[in-house]
Amino acid sequence: MAHKPQIKIPATYMRGGTSKGVFFRLQDLPEAARTPGKARDDLLLRVIGSPDPYGKQIDGMGGATSSTSKTVILSPSTRADHDVDYLFGQVSIDKAFVDWSGNCGNLSAAVGAFAISGGLVAPARVPRDGMAVVRIWQANIGKTIIAHIPMTNGEVQETGGFELDGVTFPAAEVQLEFMDPAAEEEGAGGSMFPTGRLVDDLDVPGVGTLQATMINAGIPTIFINADAVGYTGTELQEAINGDAAALAKFETIRAHGAVRMGLIKDVSEAATRQHTPKVAFVAPPASYAASSGKQVQAGDIDLLVRALSMGKLHHAMMGTAAVAIGTAAAIPGTLVNLAAGGGEREAVRFGHPSGTLRVGAQATQENGEWSVKKAIMSRSARVLMEGWVRVPAD
Repeated sequence: MAHKPQIKIPATYMRGGTSKGVFFRLQDLPEAARTPGKARDDLLLRVIGSPDPYGKQIDGMGGATSSTSKTVILSPSTRADHDVDYLFGQVSIDKAFVDWSGNCGNLSAAVGAFAISGGLVAPARVPRDGMAVVRIWQANIGKTIIAHIPMTNGEVQETGGFELDGVTFPAAEVQLEFMDPAAEEEGAGGSMFPTGRLVDDLDVPGVGTLQATMINAGIPTIFINADAVGYTGTELQEAINGDAAALAKFETIRAHGAVRMGLIKDVSEAATRQHTPKVAFVAPPASYAASSGKQVQAGDIDLLVRALSMGKLHHAMMGTAAVAIGTAAAIPGTLVNLAAGGGEREAVRFGHPSGTLRVGAQATQENGEWSVKKAIMSRSARVLMEGWVRVPAD
C-alpha cells in the first residue's frame, strides 16, 4: 500500500505574552482549510498533535498545556479602519476539538508583529522607526484590539528590556488596548453583567451556594472568593492541578455559571465549550513565593487572583482574563473590586502564580448600565521559529 507524503504549510511559531502558538496566514492554508469547518479543525488538531490520550502532544507542535495548545489564523481585514482579521483556535489536548468561542489575550500581543512581518499591513501604515499602530479585528468575539508595535530599521523590534512575570527572558514591550471589551456573547444580550447583578448567589450542586461576579469583558469569566472554596489565593499550580476532586469542583462551578450567564442552556454543553467561560478565585493581598521562587509582597499588589483555563490552573494569567480582572476591579461592588479594597480605581496590580501583572480600565455607568471603553496592558512577543509545519496528506 502506497502512503502519501506529508504536505508542508508555511507557519510561524510565536510566543505572545505567557502563551505560545502556531501562526498561519489564511492564504497559506490548504484550500479546504480556508473556511471554517471540519477540514480546518482536523488540520489544526494534527498540527498541534491532538487528540493525544497520553496528554503530551509529542507528535505535534503543542506543549501539552492550555497555554501552548493554540493556533492563530490571520488575513488582511475586510473591515474599514482595521488592518488585520485575527482568528484564534484553542486546541483541546486529549479530545478532537478546537474551541473557537473566545480570544487569547496573550497571543494578541504577537498578532501585530506577525501581521507586519507577513505583509498583512499596508506598508504606508508601518514606520521605519518608532511605533506601528496595528488595528486588529478579533473575529472570535467581534472586538477591536489596538497593538503598539516598536519598529527599528524597518523591522519589528522583538528584543528589549521589558520583563513579564511568567516569561523567562526580557523582550520589547507591546502595549495592547482592548476596545469596548464587554463581550457580546450569544445569550448574554451584549451586557457586561448578563444576570444584571454585580454579585450573584450561584447554586452549585455538591459545592453549595457561592457568591459570584459573572462578567463578559475580555472573556466571559466567573469570579468567586478563594476562601469560599477552601483556598487562600496564594496557591501555585501543583496545589490544584494534582487534585482531581478540586478540578472537578471547579468544572462544576464553571458549568453552572455558564448556564446562569446564558452561554449554554444545560450544564452538559460545557464539555463542548472548554475555552469559555473562565473561572477564577480572588482574595485580598498576601505575600507568597511565585513559581520562580520570586517573593511577591502583599504591599506591592492590590489583590490575588488564580484562574483556570481548559480545566487546569493557569501558570500565570490569561490575557483576556486580565482584561476581565481590570474591568471588574474598576466597578465598585464586584468581588474583584472588594478583594482589592473597594472604591473607585482605574488600574490594579494583581498577584498570580508566576508573579504580578498590572492592567488598567476606566468604567462608567449610564442609566444603571456599566461600560468600559478600553482596557490596557503590556505584554511582549517574539518569533521562536519560522518556516513550514508538516502534516500527513490525509
